Amino acid sequence: MIDTGDRSSSGKRRLFSLLCHGSIFLGSLLITSAIPLAILLLFDDPVIKATAKETLNYHFNIWLYGAITAGLVTFFTALIITIPLAWLIGLAFFLFHMVPPIFGILATLNNPNEPYRYPFIWRLL
Repeated sequence: MIDTGDRSSSGKRRLFSLLCHGSIFLGSLLITSAIPLAILLLFDDPVIKATAKETLNYHFNIWLYGAITAGLVTFFTALIITIPLAWLIGLAFFLFHMVPPIFGILATLNNPNEPYRYPFIWRLL
């Protein structure tokens, strides 16, 4: 049983939850998903596992929404009249890609004993 009042347990949760949320900023597709996957497989702490699952779900959603966005941007760019719409779609995807992990990091810093749940995603795991 994990004692949530233990300072070392809280520090461990904070560190590995921050690694999960921050992995999206590392850039490489393999690294961004490998970090939460490794954390999910290596740790038994329920908060760390829940955070790793949520982060992996977010990564899967980003891949799906990225493919949809790329298709829409390509389609709308092909129509010269709608280039501003393509820029708006691209900007919306960029914000959805970058802002929720920042909120996840801030939520983890405030309360490391509770996993952050990303909004607007499908949970596959």
